[in-house]
Amino acid sequence: MRIAFYAPFKPLDHPTPSGDLMIARGLYQSLQQQGHQPLIVSRLRCRWIYWNPCRQLDAAREIRRLSRLLTREPVDCWLTYHCYYKSPDILGPILSRRLGLPYVIFQGSYASKYRRQGHTLPGYLLARRALSQAQLHISDRGHDLVNLARLIPKERLRYVRPGIVPRHFSFDPRARAAMRSRWRSGRRPVICTAAMFRADVKSQGIAWVIDCCQELHRQGLDFQLVIAGDGPQGETLQRHARRLPGEKVLFTGAIQREQLYRFYSAGDLFAFPGFQESLGMVFLEAQSCGLPVVACRNGGIPEVVAEGRTGLLSALDDRDAFCTNLATLLRDPEHRRAMGQAAARHIRHHHDREHNYRHIGRLLQEVVHTHGRRSGAGNQP
Repeated sequence: MRIAFYAPFKPLDHPTPSGDLMIARGLYQSLQQQGHQPLIVSRLRCRWIYWNPCRQLDAAREIRRLSRLLTREPVDCWLTYHCYYKSPDILGPILSRRLGLPYVIFQGSYASKYRRQGHTLPGYLLARRALSQAQLHISDRGHDLVNLARLIPKERLRYVRPGIVPRHFSFDPRARAAMRSRWRSGRRPVICTAAMFRADVKSQGIAWVIDCCQELHRQGLDFQLVIAGDGPQGETLQRHARRLPGEKVLFTGAIQREQLYRFYSAGDLFAFPGFQESLGMVFLEAQSCGLPVVACRNGGIPEVVAEGRTGLLSALDDRDAFCTNLATLLRDPEHRRAMGQAAARHIRHHHDREHNYRHIGRLLQEVVHTHGRRSGAGNQP
């Protein structure tokens, strides 16, 4: 199938890495591997577009351009990746209706609370229009589907398990030895954490882990905290980490995604609370490399971490419980290793993207087939 592929939040070649970007690229690559022809039809960013008149004009021009292009070079369906109040899909609803295309959204998000705030009401209304029009919603976030079910009939909702390519995130003993030598970790258990150092919940999460490690240090536990990431809050976080002895904490800077398996391989557990985390690719990646996870029971995290088997989860506002979970794994290396081995098996059995995303291709073929039947029936005399 020829698929008009559109990501209104962030184009696939955007230079700033993020979990959403990785999922979008993975979806695009999976469709290609299945023999489909996804076409990136537009790079228009719709983030807060309803407060930007210039980009609204850009959207009008894109609609005219794509109407001509897709009339000359037809596609079988329109697929939008990620549609929500901050970045509603402006193009898909108009073009799919104008060109008679089945319209599908992967990872739509619906929250009625945004209709009560003046600065988010336009985005809520635009996103609601797009979500309501889509013939099919596919999501790898079960909590998003629960919210969508308040607006969308359940027969138009489908769940696909989230995934990564596990072979890209496998434990490497040579990388472990090399990294731990570079970090001067010795025999201490290494707590890994990673995030973009943005002035939001990502940096707050890193600060939370640092604070918990201070408490563990006061309890006399031996460990090394290794923090991967970079961004505008880097200096602030490094100052925050000075409350720990210098040998207890290390900042690696940003690590390219294709090298992250080396970082995870050198660790003994992965810790990150995941405030407002819709999914969190790091939890999949770390487990795939054999690390047990310590996180909060929040958003999509329980969908990828098997609580009690591959990680320990605590309530979102309970830092004491988060610290206790860290201490539990630091004090019991056998339990830690067993949980890490279970984590790697869990990802391979349940969160292999190449396996899970095949279902998306089948769902798209079904919706195209159903749409064609209905269109054909409607054209009968």
